[in-house]
Amino acid sequence: MWSSGQDDEEQQDYFVEGTEGLCSLSPMQRMYGFGACLLAGVVCLFLSLIVFVKPIKFAVLFTFGNVLAVGSTAFVIGPKQQLRMMLDDARIYATAIYGGCVILALICALLIHSKILTLIAVICEICALFWYSLSYIPFARRMVSDLTIRLCDTEI
Repeated sequence: MWSSGQDDEEQQDYFVEGTEGLCSLSPMQRMYGFGACLLAGVVCLFLSLIVFVKPIKFAVLFTFGNVLAVGSTAFVIGPKQQLRMMLDDARIYATAIYGGCVILALICALLIHSKILTLIAVICEICALFWYSLSYIPFARRMVSDLTIRLCDTEI
């Protein structure tokens, strides 16, 4: 009986060490943080659809929703591990393009106040997020690239 409790404690210690001791949050608190951040991102994305006719408000809500949803996994795996994964050789360019599109969308919406440029930046952000997300699925980017070659006679 006593060794079972010790095994549970060792597993919990491994989980905490595996996520680099994210501040001092317990595993349950990290799950709550993940859920709250993801929920806030989804709410922002939903609200952005409601204000779709106002491109600048749409872009700001949509962009913040995306950033919250992508960043929510930092609660689960830890911020260092997330950055390590984002800056991995397989997805460094996708991360840079996605980050650039996020910044571009916010600049177009908040500083330039151009509806057309904002919509173009949001479309680029969506495409960059799609490509970035595919980098986490083995062979997904290659399959999409092969599909575009067949359908459009071009390569991504």
